Amino acid sequence: MRLPTSLRGSMRLSCTSSSAISPVVVATSADAARGVMKANGGAAFASRPWSPTINTMMADGEGLTFAPYGDLWRRLRRVTVLELLSFRRVESFHRVREEVAAGLVAAVAAALPDELVNVSEHICSLVTSSVVRAMVGDGFERQGEFLKMLKERLDAADGSGFSHGDLFPSSWFVDFVSGTTRRARENHRKNSELMDWAIEQHKERKRGEMEEKERVVEESIVDVLLRIQKDGGSLDDVPLSMGTVKALIIDLFVGGSGTTMTSIQWAMSELMRNPNVMAKAQFELRSVLKGKPKVSEDDLVQMKYLKVIVKETLRLHPPGPLLLPRESRASCKILGYDVPKGTTVLVNAWAIGRDPKYWEGAEVFRPERFESSTIEFKGTDFEFIPFGAGRRICPGMTFALRNIELTLAALLYHFDWKLPNSLKPSDLDMTEAMGLTIRRKNDLYLHAIICVPFQSAN
Repeated sequence: MRLPTSLRGSMRLSCTSSSAISPVVVATSADAARGVMKANGGAAFASRPWSPTINTMMADGEGLTFAPYGDLWRRLRRVTVLELLSFRRVESFHRVREEVAAGLVAAVAAALPDELVNVSEHICSLVTSSVVRAMVGDGFERQGEFLKMLKERLDAADGSGFSHGDLFPSSWFVDFVSGTTRRARENHRKNSELMDWAIEQHKERKRGEMEEKERVVEESIVDVLLRIQKDGGSLDDVPLSMGTVKALIIDLFVGGSGTTMTSIQWAMSELMRNPNVMAKAQFELRSVLKGKPKVSEDDLVQMKYLKVIVKETLRLHPPGPLLLPRESRASCKILGYDVPKGTTVLVNAWAIGRDPKYWEGAEVFRPERFESSTIEFKGTDFEFIPFGAGRRICPGMTFALRNIELTLAALLYHFDWKLPNSLKPSDLDMTEAMGLTIRRKNDLYLHAIICVPFQSAN
């Protein structure tokens, strides 16, 4: 039976635990996405397909992202939501985010008057620094090496958890030509060594901080994980292995950095293509802040137009165009069609966010569409699911949004921005490159003109 376009299936070769051929279904409509994410109370497609690449890279322990649905996943999810990325924990990192944003403003302001600023590079540096400090605290000395390892990790699986070798798991020739297993094993070795070093360095630094009894230091995410590992209580008395600790660190870093970087770059790109929207956002910021030396997170609650700009950016450029793959735990029906057990399901958030059935002028960047709308991206409105929905919804949504809003506010408040070489807004290159996220293929270069004096991060 042929599936409808809203639940498009293709009998592609995809690996299962038995190395058999399994079907792949792509949900490209809000109705299909709702069916997938709410079937059997959301549990029917709550698991992940397990591939040879993931199996190799998770050899020491499973993280939250690719853990199969079950007791371990539920415990990791609970620890992540209640401890690692709780509202209170995210709030505790506000000083880090504000310091890093001030550093970004200072770095951009240091450019010569006629010098082009690589906005993409500055954004990547800011987000990386902010996330690393939240994860392991200050003083992480091997940040560059860590980023290289993460990039290799994503490239090994094209960001989706699957690679060419996974599609033909029984073929040694495909694996040999693609180098899938070799690269995955090498990445796992580097990852394990670097995480061991980072955790040990972190422990030594904490011992030194404890001797400075009057010094107040925020508890980093690694602090929390090591504390949980020590007492074990938060995992229902099931020990948290060091392998799982390392896997969780990688999960949270990838989720909190790559997707955030991409969203900020697309927001700046869309604003450069739509100067009227840019002007309206800057007017709001400068009217509310009235010359303040820097933007704080407390100010963001008043930035109504900035928030709808972020929403519109996420609609057109969702962090993950294809949400991470799900696997059916039992045979079921979606939109009246049979979906066999073991089917891999991909939800196309990019296509759903541009569906003219739900969005008037779907290809047009128009933040005003959200000003009188009740649609949110928290997983209840299936026409707008940039962070997913159901039991596998992204737990780091609040963490990412804080970085996106503060960074964008700082860039728009302090600077006026100009395109290079008298380029027209409509001619700005918006070419996409596919990966874990749909990122800009080429870095965004702009002229930055200081408009509001800033306060140094020091």
